[in-house]
Amino acid sequence: MNIQIIGTKKSVETRKAERFFKERGIKYQFVDLRERGLTGRELENIARRVAPEDLINTGSKEYEKRGMEYMEFDILEELMENPLMIKMPVVRCGKEVTVGLKPEVWKEWIGGLK
Repeated sequence: MNIQIIGTKKSVETRKAERFFKERGIKYQFVDLRERGLTGRELENIARRVAPEDLINTGSKEYEKRGMEYMEFDILEELMENPLMIKMPVVRCGKEVTVGLKPEVWKEWIGGLK
């Protein structure tokens, strides 16, 4: 199975996810949202496994700056336009997806890899 970590190099949470897999010798692919956003298809696949409400970082600077707390909007559309509002890290293993730090889930995945 292929592990994919989606986030930014500056994100402390993303670096913790990378360290988790590195320490266990698990290879992963890193997608830096500052270099490229997710494609519509990638975001749709993630949203099939995780509620869109769980994907948006309501504490992000962009979310606050735009006053989105008081707006009605399509979450996936906003995340396509502003990928830095995605809560990090998003970690994928096959069809499974987690948002944020979920080492207990990742340990289960690793158990299934061996």
